[in-house]
Amino acid sequence: MAAIPREAWEGCSVLLDINDGDRLAFFRLTPAATVKVGNRTCSLQPLVGRPFGSLFSVGPSGLVPCADAPSSRDDTTQDAADGPSQDETRDNRSLVDNNTAQNLSSDDIEAMKRDGVSGDEIVEALIANSSTFGKKTVFSQEKYKLKKQKKYAPKVLLRRPSTRSICETYFKKSPARTGFMRVDALSLLLSMANVGPYSDVLVVDMVGGLVVGAVAERLGGTGYVCSTYLGSAPSSIDIIRMYNLSSDMTTRIVQAPLSGLCSLQNSGDVSSGLNDSIQGEAQEPTAVPVENTQPSVPQPTDTAVPDEKTQSSKEQSIDIDIPEPLLDEHVNQDGNSSLDSKRDEDGSSIGPKSLKAGKAPSPERMKYWSEHGFSSLIVAAPGHDVESFVADLLPLLSYSAPFAIYHQYLQPLATCMHSLQVSKMALGLQISEPWLREYQVLPSRTHPHMQMNAFGGYILSGIRIHNGDACNGSK
Repeated sequence: MAAIPREAWEGCSVLLDINDGDRLAFFRLTPAATVKVGNRTCSLQPLVGRPFGSLFSVGPSGLVPCADAPSSRDDTTQDAADGPSQDETRDNRSLVDNNTAQNLSSDDIEAMKRDGVSGDEIVEALIANSSTFGKKTVFSQEKYKLKKQKKYAPKVLLRRPSTRSICETYFKKSPARTGFMRVDALSLLLSMANVGPYSDVLVVDMVGGLVVGAVAERLGGTGYVCSTYLGSAPSSIDIIRMYNLSSDMTTRIVQAPLSGLCSLQNSGDVSSGLNDSIQGEAQEPTAVPVENTQPSVPQPTDTAVPDEKTQSSKEQSIDIDIPEPLLDEHVNQDGNSSLDSKRDEDGSSIGPKSLKAGKAPSPERMKYWSEHGFSSLIVAAPGHDVESFVADLLPLLSYSAPFAIYHQYLQPLATCMHSLQVSKMALGLQISEPWLREYQVLPSRTHPHMQMNAFGGYILSGIRIHNGDACNGSK
């Protein structure tokens, strides 16, 4: 199993969490990479060599590590925990927001910035010059500090791009790009398909490579991930470039057309299956490009997008930047997303250019799959009728192999389930609806979030069995 990197290195992909989730952005750590925090443009070079999970503040020279961040958070948490016993007689009923409580003017704050005063000192000055701060409850004081800190002393958290963080970021930014797949649905897919080390997993990924990357990350450089596709042009799996997969993991990701796998399974001719796969790779550069094909600009695209939980057209606080890479041919095959057409600051694609996932499998591996079948199947094709090609996919599995099919709507899975029951190709069929509730966990204020996403799609799972009448040519 490949070791998980603990520190950021030159050329790796990172996820920057600015102001505790207000803005999320993927970046590649190159010498020219920069991030815009507020009105400041900071170089990302201080992040190189720092462990993931490090917290940075914006200083006069750029991003500066926050060595005392944990202690300050502990103090705030302790003050909030002691709040109810110290604040029994205070409330906010007498406070009137008439913009006269703050004695510091905007000119005074700008003068402090020009004099090189740090953001934390500005926050303290605002608190000291507020005539109503001492009359507020402890909880209100904490919210006031947090609001001013986000404005004058923003913090940047260095996070490692993982299956969970990537899925959550896409779900907030563009859920349609990943078929509205929530992180709990993705984890349930991996669990129901019994994905583990040394597995050979057949994947139909039409959600940009999110499922392929999650399976490859779980395999850890063992087994194989075979991403199959309909037609002659392979589906885009560009998201896997955000995972920082090692060379061992990348070489375990292969792509083969469904027609080639089916012909190989029926005829046993390895060369015909490989020819179909090679033809699919040859046609890959001629696929229709996405609309954003212009050269990248020096700075990353900074797009403010409303949080999907609110489902409103009003401006929201969450701002997620995803300057994603293209393939080495600079072509996005599915042509449905503008996310994967974006580039990072210096115009280079994320991930090592010498390593490209999705090569054709070797003849030996194809022959092995033809004789033994795949150990599991995962289908994530929200925009397609799964019933039409699941009957071709199941014979490719070994007997007693589990499978899991994701769709954002219930009816396509119900139709597919009925078809499998009639054909007697699988047993243990069930449709599951994942359910996730987020909680706010704060001292004396632990409760479910007021606004949550109540929909996470559906998953059809089962076990493939042998049926001589239905599975012609099955093993």
